[in-house]
Amino acid sequence: MAGDVITIAHGGGGTRMQDLLREIIFPLLGGDTLNTAEDAACLELPPGKLAFTTDSFVVKPIFFSGGDIGKLAVCGTVNDLSMVGARPLYLTLGLILEEGLRLEDLERVLRSIAEWSTVAGVRVVAGDTKVVERGMADGLYVNTAGVGVIPDGRSISISGAVVGDALIVNGYVGDHGVAVLKDRDGFGFQLDVGSDCAPLNSLVEAMLGVGTVHSLRDPTRGGLAAALKEMADASGRAMELVEKDIPVRGEVRAVCEMLGLDAMLVANEGKLLAAVPESDSTAILQAMKSHPLGADSSVIGRVTEGRKGRVSVLTPLGSARLLRMPSGEQLPRIC
Repeated sequence: MAGDVITIAHGGGGTRMQDLLREIIFPLLGGDTLNTAEDAACLELPPGKLAFTTDSFVVKPIFFSGGDIGKLAVCGTVNDLSMVGARPLYLTLGLILEEGLRLEDLERVLRSIAEWSTVAGVRVVAGDTKVVERGMADGLYVNTAGVGVIPDGRSISISGAVVGDALIVNGYVGDHGVAVLKDRDGFGFQLDVGSDCAPLNSLVEAMLGVGTVHSLRDPTRGGLAAALKEMADASGRAMELVEKDIPVRGEVRAVCEMLGLDAMLVANEGKLLAAVPESDSTAILQAMKSHPLGADSSVIGRVTEGRKGRVSVLTPLGSARLLRMPSGEQLPRIC
């Protein structure tokens, strides 16, 4: 393909755009559905309730320790479907390309999308490409939509937590936000911390294979704190956490303390918060610990009676503090 960067002509609908699709995008993403170049994908769905989600990804830089914007887009969309108990099946992909983006960087992102779609067991079935002027898009933005099916008899909702439920998280929190931050221009952190970005659908299926799950939430923007507060508000319950049981890596804690951040408010991309019946919590925790994405899972608290939306944290000193949300985002453009 002529040239080594994206130009405005690649979004103009002419031969340069067709070259981009046929020489780079279609071959790397593959699939008979994409290659037909129809205006819409015609899909077959198994029995069950349809789940549908959409998301946009604007991470900076687009390549970071443990992932890239392509992996992030696949995993983020798959995880949104998984949080309602759906089995993800299909993705759409909208690419907003900035004039001057290197074609080798685009190819790298597309290879990542193809790789992680295969890992997650989903297919990219439709898409769109637009090109914007230089300086308008940080290189590349990605928009996705995801389709999945919730099997009959399965009911998981952010409002589903009930009094007595155990609250479980599947590992260390804050890794993604710190990994992106350390790779950003202007920061020179030498840390052995990578993004936790991962598709969680297989972990959710493992959990559902041994017990009941009332509620799930993936703690992305706003971190674990936002997920807890949203779950407490939606269910009309209160939640009590034990601070020492919340897994945070020492390196992540140190960076957060140095920058005045709260690790519970830092984004994750491969974590989930689950509210499960106390009677099933041991079996579910064991299933999670037996899964590669849940080896560091921990029970961090309980759902309780109390004021709607109240989330309290028991500190190591024996005192309790209320978990409060910030008015804005701690770290911009991390997912």
